[in-house]
Amino acid sequence: MNQVKNKSGFWYHVAAFAMILVWGVSFLNTRVLLDSGLTPTEIFVARFTIAYLSLLVISGFKVKYTGWRDELLFVVCGIAGGSAYFIAENTALKMTLISDVAVLVSTAPLTTALMGAIFYRDERISLLSCVGMIIAFVGSVMLALKHGLVWGDSIVGDMLAVLAAVVWAFYSMALKKLNRTYTTLFITRKLFFYGILSALPLLAMEDSQVQWETIKRPEVWGNLLYLGLVCSMAAYFIWGITVKRIGAVRASNYFYLSPIISMIAAAIWFGERTTAIAYVGCVLILTGVVMAEKFKRKQVA
Repeated sequence: MNQVKNKSGFWYHVAAFAMILVWGVSFLNTRVLLDSGLTPTEIFVARFTIAYLSLLVISGFKVKYTGWRDELLFVVCGIAGGSAYFIAENTALKMTLISDVAVLVSTAPLTTALMGAIFYRDERISLLSCVGMIIAFVGSVMLALKHGLVWGDSIVGDMLAVLAAVVWAFYSMALKKLNRTYTTLFITRKLFFYGILSALPLLAMEDSQVQWETIKRPEVWGNLLYLGLVCSMAAYFIWGITVKRIGAVRASNYFYLSPIISMIAAAIWFGERTTAIAYVGCVLILTGVVMAEKFKRKQVA
């Protein structure tokens, strides 16, 4: 019996790693679309619309109102885990290096831990965990100031990547509550719906320059389908199941591999190179995040 359980747990860890691999490479797909002329908001709305319509077909077009309190939590999930997160991340990718965005976004487990300590009494942060957070913060500052104290697109992009990590923590807090009552499929579908809805005002304010000829290019519609079907629909659903099975903390540990995957991929496909200070910052961020998670106290029952 234990052997079967261990084998089952192993495959959930494999699934978690696979999703981090998918998300780590997705930065490159988004960058291709940005270089093709799509805006950060257009990319987000397109990928989430593809994902939402696909899930709607799978779930048989069933729509359910859950009461205003839970519905408000779904709205938070849609904004924090959808529109705010991805628009900030996509904009950051337009302004700075893919590797910078990947590393800074990987601090999401830290912001989630801090948020958990604030909103949930059963979450505790140890002294060594706090030290790890400080190390990661210093690394983030070094990464943002890799070219010196010069205000420009690069530092603004780095700040937007940090903002994405912060709003992801709000998503995680709302998700923790919803996971107790609703299925992963239902939560994911609601997230996509409110993510799209909250981004529409921004989309309406944009002066879109995208032409139909652009959309017809294989590298554009191909990347949109990949982001929508694989990185959004499949990845969010599988990640939700994985978190339920092996726990949020153990699953989030795989986030630390994402920047490494992104940096290698960006160097191969885009020839990205960065400064020595940035590399030191990356090491400090990853060290701090791992340390903070390793020494975080267990949840109090």
